[in-house]
Amino acid sequence: MNKSFVNHLPEIEIGESIYKQLPNSMLKYLLSENSKYEKEAFQGLAETILEPIKLKKVTPSCTVLEDQIVWSRSPARIDLAGGWTDTPPHCMMDGGDVVTVAIELNGQPPLQAYIRRTEESSINLRSIDLGKQEQITTYESLTDYSNLDSGFSIPKACLNLCGFHPDFSKVKYSSLQNQLRDIGCGLDITFFSAIPKGSGLGTSSLLSGTILSALSDFCGLNWDEHEICNRVLALEQLLTSGGGWQDQYGGIFPGVKLLHTEKGVNQIPLIKWLPDSLFKDPEYAGCMILFYTGITRVAKNLLGEIVEGMFLNDKNGILALDEIKRHANYIAEVIQQGDFIAFGKAIKETWKLKNRLDSDSNNQEIQRIIDTIDDLCLGYTLPGAGGGGYLFIVAKDPQSAAEVRRRLRKYTGNTRNRLVDFTISTQGNKVSRS
Repeated sequence: MNKSFVNHLPEIEIGESIYKQLPNSMLKYLLSENSKYEKEAFQGLAETILEPIKLKKVTPSCTVLEDQIVWSRSPARIDLAGGWTDTPPHCMMDGGDVVTVAIELNGQPPLQAYIRRTEESSINLRSIDLGKQEQITTYESLTDYSNLDSGFSIPKACLNLCGFHPDFSKVKYSSLQNQLRDIGCGLDITFFSAIPKGSGLGTSSLLSGTILSALSDFCGLNWDEHEICNRVLALEQLLTSGGGWQDQYGGIFPGVKLLHTEKGVNQIPLIKWLPDSLFKDPEYAGCMILFYTGITRVAKNLLGEIVEGMFLNDKNGILALDEIKRHANYIAEVIQQGDFIAFGKAIKETWKLKNRLDSDSNNQEIQRIIDTIDDLCLGYTLPGAGGGGYLFIVAKDPQSAAEVRRRLRKYTGNTRNRLVDFTISTQGNKVSRS
């Protein structure tokens, strides 16, 4: 059996122990490059991530007083370098390195969730930003999370992982209503995202982490930040949306950081904290600009394409991922040194590498915005998968930054674009009780 992850690059070897941890369906696809194993491979990947969670069944309870509210708040994140190296199966085979920064928008954490107890034996879900609500009284309703456009896929999947379904609960109940009666209350869960859909700021993953952390506190599960982030990774497999670990780690944990994992099935990033002086020094902070383009793009289809390339050992894609990983470590060094010019130029390299991995990261509308400000910038990139959302800009100097803002205020690409104030989050995810 050829043990090379990249059949085209035999010098990249995987230990036998890694292979023993992977399901046969993934191995068939990785080693044969036969498309007939594609569906099985994706299912095998999901099972590999979900299995440890299903083995750690939990027993949710009610740990709040009748008039208490559990309140969870999370920042968004900007990935400065290393995106896609955190995504299974690549990170399982070769580890991942991502530099990311947690940010608050317009002075507040943009992702929030509230939970209070109710007298009814039901779970009530409310989305403030979508203006929707749903009452849940059965396990069947809780497993209806495959429709990602419903507005409630994320909280339903969160409730499953918190033990409100037999697949994840230590105690078996005949019905959800009986489980809630045993707990002694129903749940009223209200949440909102103050970020447009398809923003590229890790919104879905961080909303998942925000709700999970609130439920952990409410239900007495006592999960730490690493457990929350690991369960977000599993949650994305439940939703069939897939994804890596950098979004949730980028916002659940505060500040600027380099996240690193070794190869292996259990991906628990080591966090190297980086100084935030470039983002806070008055000389440089005003040169960093966040602009919402008004263009949205859902990353699910792109994610599937990139992961398929990982499964099929796409030579160009794997070479790009190797370069992306090296670049993440380089930009971490630049931030450590406080070199603003090198940082700005490195951000531009991040953008080039994203386009090398996926040419659709850019499009005509995005390029029009870039052309409007390019002469004033050291660098720019679209956080996340690209193709839309927010544009992170590093201007050459304060005077250039002022002109960038002036030009963007006048930009008439669509009616939704706008400048957005951001600051470094020093707290990350925070949970409190009233």
